[in-house]
Amino acid sequence: MPLLFKRTKHKAQFFREQLKGTVSLDMMLIPSGTFLMGSPEDEIDRSPDESPQHSVTVPSFCMGKHPITQAQWRVVANLPQLERKLNPDPSNFSGDNHPIEQVTWFEAQEFCARLSNLTKREYRLPSEAEWEYACRAGTKTPFHFGETITTDLANYNGQYSYGRGESGNYREKTTSVGSFRPNVFGLYDMHGNVWEWCLDNRHSNYERAPIDGSAWIDPFADIDDYRILRGGAWRYNPQNCRAADRNYDTPSHRYSNIGFRVVCIGARSN
Repeated sequence: MPLLFKRTKHKAQFFREQLKGTVSLDMMLIPSGTFLMGSPEDEIDRSPDESPQHSVTVPSFCMGKHPITQAQWRVVANLPQLERKLNPDPSNFSGDNHPIEQVTWFEAQEFCARLSNLTKREYRLPSEAEWEYACRAGTKTPFHFGETITTDLANYNGQYSYGRGESGNYREKTTSVGSFRPNVFGLYDMHGNVWEWCLDNRHSNYERAPIDGSAWIDPFADIDDYRILRGGAWRYNPQNCRAADRNYDTPSHRYSNIGFRVVCIGARSN
């Protein structure tokens, strides 16, 4: 079906995928561009796996405005099974507008396959480069809103502070998606709330990493090899919410701080 892009007050474009009834999925158009992936050596609390910083050129793509919600998950989980079963209500914290959590990388893949089958468009998890590029939205600071972070801007363990920031509220659970301000691409919750699965296998640094925005897949890796997680989460410290921070886990792992968002490559800007 044709894509009808709308414009938000931040001048970001998006299309709306109607899933069922009142449940829909807003997909933001992320323009193509080049950015420095990783962190500079003077960034507070950086890790060696964020090096070396390297230039990556990312083609345009569409990305979910929010992490996948429990309402969106439920619709897709009730579609016909393709490769594996999906529990319609796996989350530890209940709420239709809260992010889905306690889903494995394999289950996120099944979700994308079912969604693609439903919409006749190609949905998948983001590559790690796509995720960081979309999170930064043209910025070079640790967070898309600046050098530090507060619990008025994101959901994380506010008992701890970052840089010159202050400690704040520790909510001890997920929050409804869209509770905090978006970046200039119109994306919400890129810092905190839930970790987000990416396609890539885990690598210990960026030596020989792709520079075209594609996922870094090891063709010889075992099926249970680590997969990348990005963005931080409600129970993690603020440094884990940095745009450059990298986490990973086995693809069969599930926890109440792990969710995901999707990308669609069926629409690209010029």
